[in-house]
Amino acid sequence: MAARSAPSCHLRLEWVYGYRGHQCRNNLYYTAAKEIVYFVAGVGVVYSPREHRQKFYRGHSDDIISLALHPERALVATGQVGREPYICIWDSCTVQTVSVLKDAHTHGIACLAFDLDGQRLVSVGLDSKNAVCVWDWKRGKMLSMAPGHTDRIFDISWDLYQPNKLVSCGVKHIKFWSLCGNALTPKRGVFGKTGDLQTILCLACARDELTYSGALNGDIYVWKGINLIRTIQGAHTAGIFSMNACEEGFATGGRDGCIRLWDLTFKPITVIDLRETDQGYKGLSVRSVCWRGDHILVGTQDGEIFEIVVHERNKPFLIMQGHCEGELWALAVHPTKPLAVTGSDDRSVRIWSLVDHALIARCNMEEPIRCAAVNVDGIHLALGMKDGSFTVLRVRDMTEVVHIKDRKEAIHELKYSPDGTHLAVGCNDGSVGIYGVAQRYKRCGECAGSLSLITHLDWSSDSRYLQTNDGNGKRLFYRMPGGKEVASKEEIKGVHWASWTCVSGLEVNGIWPKYSDINDINSVDGNYIGQVLVTADDYGIVKLFRYPCLRKGAKFKKYIGHSAHVTNVRWSHDYQWVISIGGADHSVFQWKFIPERKLKDALHIAPQESLADSNSDESDSDLSDVPELDSEIEQETQLTYRRQVYKEDLPQLKEQYKEKQKSGTSKRRERAPGNSIRLHFVHGYRGYDCRSNLFYTQIGEIVYHVAAVGVIYNRQQNTQRFYLGHDDDILCLALHPVKDYVATGQVGRDPSIHIWDTETIKPLSILKGYHQYGVCAVDFSADGKRLASVGIDDSHTVVLWDWKKGEKLSVARGSKDKIFVVKMNPYVPDKLITAGIKHMKFWHRAGGGLIGRKGYVGTLGKSDTMMCAVYGWTEEMAFSGTSTGDVCIWRDIFLVKTVKAHDGPVFSMHALEKGFVTGGKDGVVALWDDSFERCLKTYAIKRAALAPGSKGLLLEDNPSIRAISLGHGHILVGTKNGEILEVDKSGPITLLVQGHMEGEVWGLATHPYLPICATVSDDKTLRIWDLSPSHCMLAVRKLKKGGRCCCFSPDGKALAVGLNDGSFLMANADTLEDLVSFHHRKDVISDIRFSPGSGKYLAVASHDSFIDIYNVMSSKRVGICKGATSYITHVDWDIRGKLLQVNTGAKEQLFFEAPRGKKQTIPSGEAEKIGWASWTSVLGLCCEGIWPVIGEVTDVTASCLTSDKTVLATGDDLGFVKLFRYPAKGKFGKFKRYVAHSTHVTNVRWTYDDSMLVTLGGADMSLMVWTNEMEGCREKRPCDSEESDIDSEEDGGYDSDVTRENEISYNIRALSTSIRPMFGIKPHLQQKEPSTDERPPVSRAPPQPEKLQTNNVGKKKRPIEDLVLELVFGYRGRDCRNNVHYLNDGDDIIYHTASVGILHNVATGDLADMSATAPSIHIWDAVNKQTLSVLRCYHSKGVCSVSFSATGKLLLSVGLDPEHTVTIWRWQEGAKIASRAGHNQRIFVAEFRPDSDSQFVSVGVKHVKFWTLAGRALLSKKGLLSTLEDARMQTMLAVAFGANNLTFTGTISGDVCVWKDHILCRIVARAHNGPVFAMYTTLRDGLIVTGGKERPSKEGGAVKLWDQELRRCRAFRLETGQASDCVRSVCRGKGKILVGTRSAEIIEVGEKNAACNVLVSGHVDGPVWGLATHPSRDFFLSAAEDGTVRLWDIADRKMLNKVNLGHAARTVCYSPEGDMVAIGMKNGEFIILLVSSLKIWGKKRDRRCAIHDIRFSPDSRFLAVGSSENSVDFYDLTLGPTLNRISYCKDIPSFVIQMDFSADSRHLQVSTGCYKRHVYEVPSGKHLMDQAAIDRITWATWTSILGDEVMGIWSRHAEKADVNCACVSHSGISLVTGDDFGMVKLFDFPCPEKFAKHKRFLGHSPHVANIRFTSGDRHVVSAGGEDCRLFICLEMCTYASLKDTDAEKIL
Repeated sequence: MAARSAPSCHLRLEWVYGYRGHQCRNNLYYTAAKEIVYFVAGVGVVYSPREHRQKFYRGHSDDIISLALHPERALVATGQVGREPYICIWDSCTVQTVSVLKDAHTHGIACLAFDLDGQRLVSVGLDSKNAVCVWDWKRGKMLSMAPGHTDRIFDISWDLYQPNKLVSCGVKHIKFWSLCGNALTPKRGVFGKTGDLQTILCLACARDELTYSGALNGDIYVWKGINLIRTIQGAHTAGIFSMNACEEGFATGGRDGCIRLWDLTFKPITVIDLRETDQGYKGLSVRSVCWRGDHILVGTQDGEIFEIVVHERNKPFLIMQGHCEGELWALAVHPTKPLAVTGSDDRSVRIWSLVDHALIARCNMEEPIRCAAVNVDGIHLALGMKDGSFTVLRVRDMTEVVHIKDRKEAIHELKYSPDGTHLAVGCNDGSVGIYGVAQRYKRCGECAGSLSLITHLDWSSDSRYLQTNDGNGKRLFYRMPGGKEVASKEEIKGVHWASWTCVSGLEVNGIWPKYSDINDINSVDGNYIGQVLVTADDYGIVKLFRYPCLRKGAKFKKYIGHSAHVTNVRWSHDYQWVISIGGADHSVFQWKFIPERKLKDALHIAPQESLADSNSDESDSDLSDVPELDSEIEQETQLTYRRQVYKEDLPQLKEQYKEKQKSGTSKRRERAPGNSIRLHFVHGYRGYDCRSNLFYTQIGEIVYHVAAVGVIYNRQQNTQRFYLGHDDDILCLALHPVKDYVATGQVGRDPSIHIWDTETIKPLSILKGYHQYGVCAVDFSADGKRLASVGIDDSHTVVLWDWKKGEKLSVARGSKDKIFVVKMNPYVPDKLITAGIKHMKFWHRAGGGLIGRKGYVGTLGKSDTMMCAVYGWTEEMAFSGTSTGDVCIWRDIFLVKTVKAHDGPVFSMHALEKGFVTGGKDGVVALWDDSFERCLKTYAIKRAALAPGSKGLLLEDNPSIRAISLGHGHILVGTKNGEILEVDKSGPITLLVQGHMEGEVWGLATHPYLPICATVSDDKTLRIWDLSPSHCMLAVRKLKKGGRCCCFSPDGKALAVGLNDGSFLMANADTLEDLVSFHHRKDVISDIRFSPGSGKYLAVASHDSFIDIYNVMSSKRVGICKGATSYITHVDWDIRGKLLQVNTGAKEQLFFEAPRGKKQTIPSGEAEKIGWASWTSVLGLCCEGIWPVIGEVTDVTASCLTSDKTVLATGDDLGFVKLFRYPAKGKFGKFKRYVAHSTHVTNVRWTYDDSMLVTLGGADMSLMVWTNEMEGCREKRPCDSEESDIDSEEDGGYDSDVTRENEISYNIRALSTSIRPMFGIKPHLQQKEPSTDERPPVSRAPPQPEKLQTNNVGKKKRPIEDLVLELVFGYRGRDCRNNVHYLNDGDDIIYHTASVGILHNVATGDLADMSATAPSIHIWDAVNKQTLSVLRCYHSKGVCSVSFSATGKLLLSVGLDPEHTVTIWRWQEGAKIASRAGHNQRIFVAEFRPDSDSQFVSVGVKHVKFWTLAGRALLSKKGLLSTLEDARMQTMLAVAFGANNLTFTGTISGDVCVWKDHILCRIVARAHNGPVFAMYTTLRDGLIVTGGKERPSKEGGAVKLWDQELRRCRAFRLETGQASDCVRSVCRGKGKILVGTRSAEIIEVGEKNAACNVLVSGHVDGPVWGLATHPSRDFFLSAAEDGTVRLWDIADRKMLNKVNLGHAARTVCYSPEGDMVAIGMKNGEFIILLVSSLKIWGKKRDRRCAIHDIRFSPDSRFLAVGSSENSVDFYDLTLGPTLNRISYCKDIPSFVIQMDFSADSRHLQVSTGCYKRHVYEVPSGKHLMDQAAIDRITWATWTSILGDEVMGIWSRHAEKADVNCACVSHSGISLVTGDDFGMVKLFDFPCPEKFAKHKRFLGHSPHVANIRFTSGDRHVVSAGGEDCRLFICLEMCTYASLKDTDAEKIL
């Protein structure tokens, strides 16, 4: 028995020798209390040099690798490694956890840093992306996360002089970060020419944007902004590992062992070389330095800590030493003194004083040391080495006695014999050598029985025997000193062993877990005196067991601290201490042993806190001392709440099935029925598996739950109100302490907790996202602001919420076993308790984590299963009720005493002002005084005590009590049997509500002429219920067996009941006494029916697939219906009582004739015509429509038809009750759907007069009564039903623009594809053929001609340094809307085009961000264009709509992902509040109501939804069309708002719908003739502007201004001269309306005079392929697919002219004089215009395919036309406008992209679509092959993207995307390119090396189609492909050349 409980003694960590210097840096600091903080292994250490004392922080579960000190220098943050690493912030004075940050990183946390005021913490992970996270650490909340770098990051720091800026550095990079919103944006530091690109190891920030960083080569790099401005060379001779900033300046420490001090401007003050000092040694390397005042702390690679006083800098003081690199294995203790000896792979042996906590001797050996032993007299020390030798030293002066090497493999263990004469040496080759000590260690014996390495040895006390363990786990014995193996067990039996360090053997069986045979225990040492055993294992755990421990799986106490494996452990000579050593962490831990008698005092001093329990886990030995679980609890723990199909899965399932069944839904379906039902009363209460779920509200109503319904019961009026927000079983309920708010938690895949108001029954907040499967316990804090919840996932997660905001505050794993209750401390909001199976835990919050401590039972008892818990009258006191009937009283975490309270478990407990009330399984309610000293009063729940006015009957005496609540002078009691009782203080009991007990309920029958019904259930009861106002159970009778069906006879006198054993009985309907019973079948009776009329026959259907027909009068069986292949589910009679309709489990519909039971075949068409007395069938044509789309997953279990045969009610497996119009023909009928039952609805029945519908829930055991609200007679109240599964196919109209917008797919820039279909090998991948004459280095040949003719030679040539965006032509109206707005009273206008936001505050959604899969939303200030916040999105693909809330604090965004996710952000903090799938089809617009922060409306394809934000959840209601006749759901395009909750939506057909709340109340027909694309609500006067697609006419216009109600309007015409106007955006300012059109124009309309003024124009449809700049003036031409050529003036910033060509244009070109323009068309035609008159000079069409480039020769003689037909044609212009082709170029391999003439007009270079460049002679068209000749040509222009001269423009990432265009400046030294990524890049020309340096400029969305320099190189013009925008950039010229690839200047 003894071995089965853990030992009652204890270890306390007293000292740790060592410091982690390897692989860590910057991890050593002075705290405010002048203590030193650092870490080693998994322990944070606070060392006080003054008192020579250590304190330990042990909240980590694995190696700590990073540390940061809070600016106030009291708090410390540490980060660890591990699969789910976390960060702890702890107090260095108390070493208690303040906060835990988790769930962000993986692998480990590499660096940490606090910001200036210490509010935020940044951390860097060790994952592949080296993620950077910013935390609000007090709240435990992650503010932002971004990928850090592709390679390791070594240091990160906040810029202490600029807010929201950080700097990180690491392998070959330094990054400067800015934090904005929730987005961290990096800019890479530019090394430039100032210094080499290299690894940066550490950094410090200083004033004026300066950053100092230490590099790998020993230089210090100084940064200003993101640029390197200077380097301080040779600061150290090797890498600088640590840099520390303080008030006086900076200290740096490097690998060269030097410390340098610098002043604030980084001028050197002094240098300290530690290698030269007394303690120094060669190879000393500094890893950490901290400078405070005149003290400097230094940590080294080898685990030493030095303290240096500045004025005695050559005398550093060594305050800590430890072993360094390599594993630490050797450990021995001195036999007589408090000394320990350790030896390691670092080849040093060290002797430590356990009293002084200091190193007293050290000696370096030649070889790594693996084991050690000290002789009995303490004179000799033997060391075993890794190379197979062993050495003996004198302990006194560490001089060598002898060195012997006679083995090849490592010596792993050696021991001296107890008499001191022999030394046994165990080797890895499996042998043990015995050496004589007195004979100068001559070998005198050998033991050779082992086949594997020797791991442990022990001598017997008389030195005559030796036992060994080897690597195979074998245990062998030898006789000494000869070494002969002992075979007989008998001989060994009586041997007493001098020491016990073996891991196998009978005495230590218990150290191994039950089912393990692994060798993960490295070391053991027995303490015979204290009868304890200490072990060390591979998991970093030191354990205490009782000794001897014989049975496997003994109990233990465990201690953590070491990180990975603990290699050795030993007791000190006097058993005062335990010494343990860590292999990889090189540390030596010294533990103080506290025997049992001193334990009490010790525990109260400091129960060691850690996130892992330091107490023992339940080990898995047989728990024979734990009492049997009570049967009820046993049942409950076995309940599983997993579902086959969760309600959350339904939308996806529906989508999947819809795909399959697209074809099936062609028939026009019936409308949903006009009737609707409303939940009226629920019989039932969930008591069988829930506790404490019943409360009084403040006004005396009672709140509880059953199935998926929260019920508020008014006992005076006997009425109920319902909260129907849940969609599955509710498992727990808690009441808010101050207000009448209720929290309920449900079952679900991602289960939600709803907090709702009992008065309004509206949800206040919905919490989800952290539990799985279900929520089984909730509790409010005393102030009501917080909520704690527990999940039913495998680790029973505990979560603490701020429920109003919907935020998770903290989360922790609760326990492996079920938790029944959570309670928050009423005095301290940060504390809580959880109780459950063998579990009582006391938690307190620490940031994002919860720290739990197990209740300490001590000697008072054993850990028992707790069923309930409450807090007492102080914050320390807690009380819990156990499964054995005791009440445990706790103070802090200690059990003080137990009191016997009940027989059987205590299920419920409630604290009063002056005492407690408890309830148990024994059916007794007990009142106690305030200390559980005495029981004041008990109430037994008995039938005798029922008060006369009680509604209903008590089923049994003393039912098990599951919930108790007090208030209003009564005690409220909930029982396991589903009853709710009210106990008066004086004793009488009133029954208020009751339902069936545990077991499924299936049987239901309604009375033929009274409002009563009967139910029969698996709980073996038959009950009669009154449905009229008294709502009570009238009668109940117990049955021998459970039943599944029942039926009243037509006269209502008899009641037939079918039982589960195959029998059935008929009872008197009034008294429930038996009339007659039969037992003919073996299986369940599933349906039972009296024939109509006189009720002559009774049909009894069973699961054996038969139906028996009985004659009721004669009580005889008269017929059997055979022929069903499966069990019978439903039976119905026809009106004449002659025919039976039967449904079976195989989905057959059969017909039988009564009374003989002959099977009939009736065609389905005929079956409809038969008059049926009742209809409960679920099969057949008449009810085909009741089967849902997802019919394969769910069954329709029941149906019932009203007596007027119009409405069919059904119940299904998912808990839905649905109403259909009868007959429901055609698949997937429309319906109204109601959720209240949780899982399957087993039966539904209308009452005799159709006034009510009664439904039964199977597993939820509830009987629900619904009132039927007929069509017409009901008040116009919205019914809360959901609409049908499949949306109506009829759609209001079609419009090309809408369809097109709906179908646009936005591809993402980083994934973008090439805009041209090129093929071949990219230029930078082609092999270059060597040219024939590689010129010698010094060429005698004439100098090479210029590559490019330069036409502005007079100017100085200056390279172009930078581009600045100057203006943009164009506006995006094609597929966006509501994107033009007035700012500050109409002076400025903002709109967006491509991805440049042109002056617009309001948020802009990006369609393609560089980060490919995560688009972003930028919020920026329109006045100074500063970004205010960037939200990295959860929307894949793009953001299609953004809207601010009324106060501007919230932002709403809608994504383009398949679910069209709707997300709400708190944008200033960058926090995502809520997100939910919006609709399965495109959502066009979503807008907040102008007066609300929580309500908004979204519109889209056949969709209007009205949304409410509740906490973190989004609740939506579909718009209801039901009230207007023939209203159809149309595609909605725009939304506006009016007063009194009115909403206006514009539709595709031109109507405007007016909604009140979410119900359609009016349609403004034909507000426009075409789709209404835009609507705008003016907040000032409530007027509404609409814009649509319309042909201009006298009265109509595309823009209309309406009054507030949308009754009257005034139309405006836009004089755009187009056939039809299409308005995409409207906005109204002071007297003006701003209009954005589909044709990319922005027009301002005056309200008074209707005058139109075009403000912005641009091309409509892209790509803009053609671009030409005027040879001498700042004009340029653009040609696009929209069939226009436009002339733009850069200086005046406007469009001068446009020519409509009627066909899409592809290319344009000016003649050299600028007097003619050539235009190439997509259809193969080309046109020449005269510039002066815009008249056509000539046109010609020689080709059928698109013309790609057209060029005038420099002498104006020839025109070259290149097309996609792989041809270039030459025309001679001197021959006049006939344009006859004079020749063409042969053998062009692919389509032509660009062409350039040579300066002398004699050659033409052509770049083609297969990445080849060819040169042809002009005009002959001959192909020039001679490379030397080509190299000598001077070109007039260069626009080619191919050729050696421009090799460098192709980027590494061009697999997917191409460079599209290029242009060399007129000066010939700069080159700009445009590519498929939408980037404009600037290069030097020529750039022959691959991947040349460049600058990049963003602004275009995906493709840049063309790019040109203007004359004089003043501007660059770039044209967009997809975005049809023209960007003009201003050149900034400086003398520097291009430097950097990564200077991403955002335009």
